[in-house]
Amino acid sequence: MQRRGFFGGMIAGLSLTGPKAQAMTAGDVPTRVFGKTGEKLTVIGQAGGRFPLCTFEEAKAIVRRSVELGINYFDNAHGYWNGRSEEVFGEVLPPFRKKVFITTKSTKRTRAGAEAELDLSLKRMKTDYVDLWQIHAVNEKSEVDTIFGPGGAIEAFEAAKKAGKCRFIGFTGHHDPHVHLAMLERYDKYDTILMPLHIADPGYLSFEKLVLPKAVERKLGIQAMKTTANAKLLQSFNVRECLHYVLSLPVHCAAIGCTTIGQLEDDVRIAREFRPYSEKQLTALRDRAGKIKGPGLEDWKRNIERADLGHVYAGG
Repeated sequence: MQRRGFFGGMIAGLSLTGPKAQAMTAGDVPTRVFGKTGEKLTVIGQAGGRFPLCTFEEAKAIVRRSVELGINYFDNAHGYWNGRSEEVFGEVLPPFRKKVFITTKSTKRTRAGAEAELDLSLKRMKTDYVDLWQIHAVNEKSEVDTIFGPGGAIEAFEAAKKAGKCRFIGFTGHHDPHVHLAMLERYDKYDTILMPLHIADPGYLSFEKLVLPKAVERKLGIQAMKTTANAKLLQSFNVRECLHYVLSLPVHCAAIGCTTIGQLEDDVRIAREFRPYSEKQLTALRDRAGKIKGPGLEDWKRNIERADLGHVYAGG
């Protein structure tokens, strides 16, 4: 997660709540329909990936304040903070379970491994189901083969959905857009997708250019992450530019990692003030990012510029 997650006429069809004056209250956060799931989610979600930078009590306070402000999208993963991030959700969200959309993720590539992670995740979060369970951080095409091979993780995801342990399934990744494309080619029953999207992404191994159009075509619920490139963009852009850029794309929500209530309230304020950027404005921002684009900025992506690779990159 990042600190600081529709082209043309599609933006006009998104359900947005306009900015309000003075104090922030529940309902102030704009919402969009989460693709073919039909769920109505706030355009920013509270993510558990940054909780290791907080105390447990501080993390709980951030989640409570998120609920108070009307955020209903809560992102997590089995491995965040060695499970403590899910425990934070478990301490705060159960009283609001019917009003919030909870996600978690598994990095296991086999059915048995993924099922074991889901069972523990549910126990930590004190719920008998998650709204969205995701195959997490798929980085290589070899992983795709394992996921969809005999005894692969996809069997666990399908079984969990059938059993009611999750309502929707999807996948995530940040290393290589061609791996995202391979995941899309292998399976047509995903409900959602999560990918890194930000101002500099179009300039290097771009998820926005390669994957986003496919996700829109499939009517997937589209989540963005790394909207500030793990805060690296903040040397050249402000948080408002970063978040408004991503929300001007055909996405439904962005997972935002906060370590203080002040950061959370800043993000809510910026989301409330959102107005779609024009194509001219988007292009101007991308042009500014041209000076900093590449693997030095996006160190989570595959480095296709290393001279010692010894071969021409062929998409994963």
